[in-house]
Amino acid sequence: MGLTLAEKILSEKVGHTVKAGDIVVTTVDVAAAQDGTGPLAARQVEELTKQLNIDKLRAPEVIFFIDHAAPSPRKELSNDHKYLREFTKKYGVKLSDVGEGVIHQRLVEEFVKPGDVVVGADSHTTTSGALCAFATGMGSTDVAVAMTLGKTWLKVPESIKVIYKGKMPPNVYSKDIMLYLIGMIGADGATYKALEFGGPVIEQMSMEERFVLSNMAVEAGAKVGLIASDSKTREYLEMQGRGDEWRSIAADEDAEYEKIIEIDVSELEPQVAFPHRVDNVHPVSEAKGIKVDQVYIGTCTNGRITDLRVAAKILEGKKVHPDVRLIVVPASRQVFLQALKEGLIEIFVKAGATVLGPGCGPCVGVHEGVLADGEVCLSSQNRNFKGRMGNPDGFIYLASPAVCAVSAIKGEITAP
Repeated sequence: MGLTLAEKILSEKVGHTVKAGDIVVTTVDVAAAQDGTGPLAARQVEELTKQLNIDKLRAPEVIFFIDHAAPSPRKELSNDHKYLREFTKKYGVKLSDVGEGVIHQRLVEEFVKPGDVVVGADSHTTTSGALCAFATGMGSTDVAVAMTLGKTWLKVPESIKVIYKGKMPPNVYSKDIMLYLIGMIGADGATYKALEFGGPVIEQMSMEERFVLSNMAVEAGAKVGLIASDSKTREYLEMQGRGDEWRSIAADEDAEYEKIIEIDVSELEPQVAFPHRVDNVHPVSEAKGIKVDQVYIGTCTNGRITDLRVAAKILEGKKVHPDVRLIVVPASRQVFLQALKEGLIEIFVKAGATVLGPGCGPCVGVHEGVLADGEVCLSSQNRNFKGRMGNPDGFIYLASPAVCAVSAIKGEITAP
């Protein structure tokens, strides 16, 4: 039998054919952590290098990102940031500091290429799977080992192939078809599996839309969310000035999957995940009339330039509802600069939005948008767990940037 994308990438890395269920030790191309998980990883690295008597980290690319609490809202976090700045200088590894953007957006912009093995101390490291990299989240200690030794061990996951077919209706986006899948299979429906996305709909998608699918693969429990490397991948890397890093990678036609799921998107309407689970998914028509206090457009899921263009088109010439706070956060400095160039930021500000610097912002509930008791937020992020945005007595609904933008104007959840 042929190989799935997960099996193909890992087979190449270990130097022999591996199949689902095998335990492998693989080289690591990129190892990363952010300011929430990075201090622990860095301290573990210091301990490991001391024990092993080595002064240079063996992973080819090690990056620390200050994005979750950026700029820092508390002295304790400021001290963590100071430590990470000192650590990265000491070991000669990269630091993506305040204002550069969210770890997962930065990884796909600058660091990850097809065929890489990527480990990050953050569950949404799966985002890079859209570039056909075996990208997965791990604990800080495991990532510290990968940074130090340039290797990690894992079990080759079984693969679930998801084929999207049909024609995307107007105002339905990749966020909608991913929420629909999670609602179908459940938050544990792909636990430690590789979700491999394909089909005519995926082939037509831009990379920015594909990143949404891989980003949220972990919300179904997946180890990785993979998409074949094709002409769209090449175009994206060329746009990023990294065209020489592209290569074609595809699963074999006779690859063996645990299951194959086919979804016809032709009749799909925009989707909304209700509190407090990502798999509590309903058509937007069932959310009609739910009042919102805050709307958030951004994050590693939907804070890219195409997302901001969609939202700006809806908001242009209109005003945010007087009872709603609209927060917009570009996912990276690159996205922010492009949005400025295109006049999108001016549209948001004139509409009454608050635009924050690139970073995670309200998504993780550390600062810049914490909900009050009983408040409702409609967000383009990837998680709506109880307390996710800083208050366990708040309520988070998830939707596409289009639904978010229209709802910010109307004051209640509304279809585009």
